[in-house]
Amino acid sequence: MRGDKLVELIRLAVALSASAEGMTLDEIATFSEVGRRTAERRRDAIEAACGPLDRVEDGRQVRFRMVGRAIGSFANAPTSQELAELENAARACEAVGDTLRAETLRSLQRKIAANLRQSARLRLGADIEAQLRAEALARQVGPRPYADPSILAKLREALLVGRLVKFHYRSEPGGPARWRKVVPYGLLLGPRYYLVACVGRQPEPVLFRLDRIEGPEVTEEPGAPPLDFDLAAYAARSFGIFQEEPEDVVLRFETSAAADARSFTFHPTQVFTDEPDGALIVRFRAGGLLQVAHHLMTWGPTVTVLAPKRLLDILKEQIDALYDHCRIMNAATDTDGLETRGRLSAVQSGPAAV
Repeated sequence: MRGDKLVELIRLAVALSASAEGMTLDEIATFSEVGRRTAERRRDAIEAACGPLDRVEDGRQVRFRMVGRAIGSFANAPTSQELAELENAARACEAVGDTLRAETLRSLQRKIAANLRQSARLRLGADIEAQLRAEALARQVGPRPYADPSILAKLREALLVGRLVKFHYRSEPGGPARWRKVVPYGLLLGPRYYLVACVGRQPEPVLFRLDRIEGPEVTEEPGAPPLDFDLAAYAARSFGIFQEEPEDVVLRFETSAAADARSFTFHPTQVFTDEPDGALIVRFRAGGLLQVAHHLMTWGPTVTVLAPKRLLDILKEQIDALYDHCRIMNAATDTDGLETRGRLSAVQSGPAAV
């Protein structure tokens, strides 16, 4: 429809106006989800309506951008849905204890509102309130990660200015705190928060739990990750946080769980294959098999580990340890006198005790 094409042209014009370095034709095609020839036609249509785009040579490519020209407040004005999502993002950060990021999002929210006309603020405010009343964040079950906002702020400062950071670190809870000075590479936000950093001349970065970092200080010494370091690629090497040599993982989900498994992102490299009986085969390559095993326990008997055998062994060890621990707890809470103490003694002294 013509109206849809107009909307897409306006979206592209906004993106070209917002991009400091400009966009190549391939990037325009990716942004618009069209082929290169259609991307060229959309670029030409914007130039016909708004005047020639600035062209920036980038090696063998050309980048296009709109600089110093407003495309109209109608195109740049935020919608109630966009502002409601900004508030939802702030609430999601608060739900996992990231109050610093929540406040940053709300600061942006206030700046956007300050640039709106009073009539627009009133109109959008009512729509936003209605949307937020109709939506709620499901509370996360179980423990949530926590990071001290002041520690997060210091680490982000070091990453922003490219300086070494030093702090006291406890490798174990209650253990001695050792002084560390590291090159910060980035932050990993997952079940726990981690600083990815390089220590001394070690060839590979290591992980530091933020809840064990004390008194971080940003030094005057320059320190930044190598130009070829890709934090997203580093994180993708494992199923969760911990890095180890990647292995090919193959899982089979029974028919009853296939639909749920298909809607789940196990790993960026995952590939799905449908079986004739309705089951689903999931393949991906990753390290962190212990975390894979922990996750698979939530699927119960609906999942079968086809490969690697080491993952199956880890899963069995975890289940056996949990089963033995439950037997001990059951015996300890039994109130049947000497018989109970006898069973408890036998369990605790057995070869499978934990």
